[in-house]
Amino acid sequence: MSYKLHSTGLRAKDHQPSSQKESLPLPEANGEAIKFLTSLQPKELQLLFFSETLTMVSDTGEPLGELTIDVQKGKYRDELGVISDCLIVHAFNRGYLDNTLCGNSLLGRGYLSGKMEIMEQHSHEFIKEMKTEVTFFPWNSIAGFISEAANLVLLRAMARRQMVPSNACFLALDTEGKLCYSTYQALGFQTIQVGRQQAEVFIVEQTVHSEEGIPMSCQFYLFSDGHLAKRVQVGSPGCCIITKMPILREEDEVEPPPVFEKKPLAWEEDMELYSRFLDRKEELRLCHTSYMRHHPEAHALISDFLLFLLLRQPADVVTFAAEYFGPFAVRRRPAPSLRSSNRPSPFRSLAPEQPSSSGSPPASGEG
Repeated sequence: MSYKLHSTGLRAKDHQPSSQKESLPLPEANGEAIKFLTSLQPKELQLLFFSETLTMVSDTGEPLGELTIDVQKGKYRDELGVISDCLIVHAFNRGYLDNTLCGNSLLGRGYLSGKMEIMEQHSHEFIKEMKTEVTFFPWNSIAGFISEAANLVLLRAMARRQMVPSNACFLALDTEGKLCYSTYQALGFQTIQVGRQQAEVFIVEQTVHSEEGIPMSCQFYLFSDGHLAKRVQVGSPGCCIITKMPILREEDEVEPPPVFEKKPLAWEEDMELYSRFLDRKEELRLCHTSYMRHHPEAHALISDFLLFLLLRQPADVVTFAAEYFGPFAVRRRPAPSLRSSNRPSPFRSLAPEQPSSSGSPPASGEG
């Protein structure tokens, strides 16, 4: 059997559910399931990117095939050409059941937003022959839908958290391609033997509740980093199990940046720094001397100001200097030749007036 899930097909308004009667309401995921999906963060999902391989064995331990699961980060381009980050999930198993070749291949993509929304998924199941079936569902009816690809990622996330959302009811497809409920239950911890090593695993049971058939359950034995140690389908004579202990992935610890204490710089005691200081000091002295030599008017202007300042000795030196150098401003409007000597200075409004021991100097041009 081969079927395809695609975001455009799921959103199509012209298609009605073909696998479920229109009179029956479609199942809906509950709030606990939606809350768990939205709690997944991109940083958490990045720890779930790895590949793993398990061996399919019969109830007597006879090898029957292999199961490979790979979750990686990728890009997805939709039909409008919009590119977004996504999870790319590959899963493939191939083996023999009652001496008959059978298998399943899966290619799925989901958003990295943590909602596990399906963008596109192709799944092929075969036992000698291949049957194709297409099923459409309204897009607004699959909130909380867990595809086969999303289920593999969701199990890894539960293993890292070592918990299963309580009373969460998700959506899934049953063996007939009909929309139904899917639940997860934590079965506790167990110590298993892998080669010569022992390790603790977290057991999660997923149950797909078909509307017409009997519920189908599958138990997943998961290491703390999400690696799958064993998968058992309830009622099936075989299972999938690892034969070699994987290297468990731990979350990278971010070390705090080093703190360097600020030490006082005793540059006077450093011969090189002190030599540079003396060189710079002499360079500035020569530069200033040269400038004053080429601009004698600056020396005369400063001398006149200091003489006038010492004669008046105002309490507010800044305002006195502003009034003294005000007429030299380029953008200052020319003062009238005749004006009142009692006219207030514009600089006095910028600073509080303070009494002067010898009075305020008259502005330039005052009579």
